[in-house]
Amino acid sequence: MTSYESPQKDMTVILSTLKGIAAAVIHAAEAGSLQQVLQQIAYVAQRLVRSRFAALGVPGERGTMKFFEVAGLSADQIRRIDHPPIGRGLLGVIMHERAVLRLEHIDADPRSVGFPAHHPHMDRLLGVPVQVGEQLFGMLYLTDRLDGQPFDEQDQWLVETLAGYAALAIAGNHLSERHSRLALLEERERVGMALHDGIIQSLYAIGMQLQLLKMTQPAIDEELSKATLNLDNVIGDIRRYILNLKIVDYQQQTMRACLVDVVARLHIPQTLHVIIDAPERQPPFAPPMVEAVCQIAYEAVSNVVRHANATELGIAARESDNSFYLVIRDNGQGFAVNADSPAHGGLGLHNIAQRARIHGGDVDIQSIPGEGTCLTLQIPI
Repeated sequence: MTSYESPQKDMTVILSTLKGIAAAVIHAAEAGSLQQVLQQIAYVAQRLVRSRFAALGVPGERGTMKFFEVAGLSADQIRRIDHPPIGRGLLGVIMHERAVLRLEHIDADPRSVGFPAHHPHMDRLLGVPVQVGEQLFGMLYLTDRLDGQPFDEQDQWLVETLAGYAALAIAGNHLSERHSRLALLEERERVGMALHDGIIQSLYAIGMQLQLLKMTQPAIDEELSKATLNLDNVIGDIRRYILNLKIVDYQQQTMRACLVDVVARLHIPQTLHVIIDAPERQPPFAPPMVEAVCQIAYEAVSNVVRHANATELGIAARESDNSFYLVIRDNGQGFAVNADSPAHGGLGLHNIAQRARIHGGDVDIQSIPGEGTCLTLQIPI
């Protein structure tokens, strides 16, 4: 809500304006991903006030910009700017003080820190927080009206109203994403029950048959003992996965130790040289996410062992301020990365992508036939 009386307009005009804003935001909320929603809201703001530029930023956990969508700049103009906004200066004022800013000249305000190299010139500013109650969802700001006039109270009222609707749209998008993740987790639980009730029981039956063979054919006792031991290990792995018991171990292990354990659980051929490059410290997130990273690594390395015919495999883990990256690279036979490729659409890669999505991550696969494959997992910290 504004701290002043709304502009004295005819009530019919006001209601019509509010209806138009609501309809525009509802349409933006149907855009799909959060970035698309933010982009559409920025366009709505630009058209609503007839400004030269509009932008909507969403702060990250450490005061930086997690998302920043712009209207009024071409993709080429955006690429030329030295660096994206980092939440300082006037954007930081809106973000930290939850304050509305309406300025005649940006450069004249002592809180301004200027613009990065190749940033287009901007003079007048209207910026408002996008929030519901005390929860901040972002900062919406516009610069320079097309008619050259300064922003006025009517502009501020319109943009603050739009920001209120935008906050609800962003909150709804967050809820939708969480609902999707819960649905994936429920499916994972269903699969876990199927593993327990079906596959484990079948493995137990095979184990019983092996025990009977040991009793009736002592000559192959040693071979059967090895097979029985391997079968017991498989059953143990499945049970620990279903019951999530590995989480306790992940609380004590470094990222490197976790990845070494992943490789140790696979039958790596002597022809495949594996190099692990990971920090000797505990991962920067909770054990359930560590388990997910290790399961993704297990699936990816297993794919390399079974399908790539590679001689070299690199597994690297690294961190930035906001993200964790796992890169698995091989020099194998590769495959054509497209929607019609059997390798790209296989169950293993599908499971990797699904597991990454559950934790808000993303998987990128680059592969060249005859040269190898690189899988990159990115998960926000």
